[in-house]
Amino acid sequence: QVQLVESGGGLVQPGGSLRLSCVASGLTFSNSAMAWFRQAPGKEREFVVAMWSGGRKDYADSVKGRFTISGDNAKNTVYLQMNTLKAEDTAVYYCAAKRTTLPVGRVRRAYDYWGQGTQVTVSS
Repeated sequence: QVQLVESGGGLVQPGGSLRLSCVASGLTFSNSAMAWFRQAPGKEREFVVAMWSGGRKDYADSVKGRFTISGDNAKNTVYLQMNTLKAEDTAVYYCAAKRTTLPVGRVRRAYDYWGQGTQVTVSS
């Protein structure tokens, strides 16, 4: 059984930083595509960033240069370092995964497994 558990969300001031973590169990992180999505109140869940085999990454334009995805194979954990946070980054952030070494893309339905989400609030 695959389980993704996110943590690290919270309240931060504009310009601040947070690091989210997603611990994966039931799948091999190094052979999976991992992604972060987010959903703001009243909006659709949107793609943030994905990482797949070989360390290849794809960032949404809205976070490029501010957010960084990384992984720790030994801990089966993927991280999302978020810097220079803005009010518009406020959302519930979800970790997603698919067992594949191929690029999965930005489409939500392409991912098979999801975490429960962690709230990020950027406010002064």
